[in-house]
Amino acid sequence: MLDQTNDPVEQLNQNVSQPFEQAKAMPPSVYTSDAFLKRELSDIFSKDWFCVGRADALPNAGDYVTQDLAGQPIMVIRDKDGTLRAQSNVCLHRMSTLLHGRGNARSIVCPYHAWTYNLDGSLRGAPAMSLNEGFCKEHYKLPQVRCQEWLGWVFVTLNPDAPDVVDQLAQVEEMVGDYDMANYQETFFETHVWDTNWKVLAENFMESYHLPVCHAGTVGAFSKLEEMDCPPGLPAFNYHTILKDDQLKIALAHPDNDRMEGERRRTTYLLAIYPSLLITLTPGYFWYLTLHPEGVGKVRINFGGGMSKEWMQDEEALKNLADLKTLLDDVNEEDRGCTEKVYNGICSHMADPGHLSHLERPNYDFATYINARMQAAQK
Repeated sequence: MLDQTNDPVEQLNQNVSQPFEQAKAMPPSVYTSDAFLKRELSDIFSKDWFCVGRADALPNAGDYVTQDLAGQPIMVIRDKDGTLRAQSNVCLHRMSTLLHGRGNARSIVCPYHAWTYNLDGSLRGAPAMSLNEGFCKEHYKLPQVRCQEWLGWVFVTLNPDAPDVVDQLAQVEEMVGDYDMANYQETFFETHVWDTNWKVLAENFMESYHLPVCHAGTVGAFSKLEEMDCPPGLPAFNYHTILKDDQLKIALAHPDNDRMEGERRRTTYLLAIYPSLLITLTPGYFWYLTLHPEGVGKVRINFGGGMSKEWMQDEEALKNLADLKTLLDDVNEEDRGCTEKVYNGICSHMADPGHLSHLERPNYDFATYINARMQAAQK
């Protein structure tokens, strides 16, 4: 049974104090408590690096993507000099948000009073301001936000002291360097909102224990539990691997791929980069989710994917892409059904977490990461 304390932070701390061999799933309170969500936003999403998507999806000057991060509206936009920069997405006049979704802008124009900013955030013009004696255009520039690229991914953080992404994820780069992830090309991007807690969906990605059951109609047949490897995670990420056979050829290294040998040519990595970048990386294609809570029972999902450069150059690329997207849409529908059912169950007053399988090691590491962030903030 659950510990008698009513504090979800303490419940989680007690939960992860058990060694993995005796571990249970996280207590329901960490998914359903508004107070715990507030702590997640302040201690995790405001402090760690958050991925907004792929750099190759923003190739041209003026290409942008927007994101609400821990309550802060931000934009990532490619400047005229080719640099990706992150900055506030709030006008410095009457504080309307500026850009929305993804797109391209020659300049940043406020939809409320048409104050206009250059791509670097400096104010270009403001109508009908000449009679205000205190107004000086040169004094206005959108606040800048830290932004870094890593292997084709774009990360932002509100924390000026966060260690650089390249340092935090150096071990990931060592593990998957031969995949050449930086040169995979994104071919689709969507946003969704599901009725579940963000951690339920993150945990669902992190373990493949559910694949034969939840995904019996799609990828379950390609996933053999006995061939899954779930090693202990590291401070900034966890991962596990699956070996794929030739039933899904685009999951394998293309014949023109001369970087990979042996079983590496059919090894799929499932990377969970904290807090919420979830990447399925095969030698042939990738897909990803990046998650942000919209409340305890809702999660906003950025969903994208594409193919390796060798498969993109294949004569059957268009068919491969269509087949891949159809498959992933079906997989997502299965995951949505499963994760929304899990959250419904977690909300029951009779919910009580059970022991974890050895195939759920990443879930334990994820819980340990969240607990570490909570405990660090209390010191």
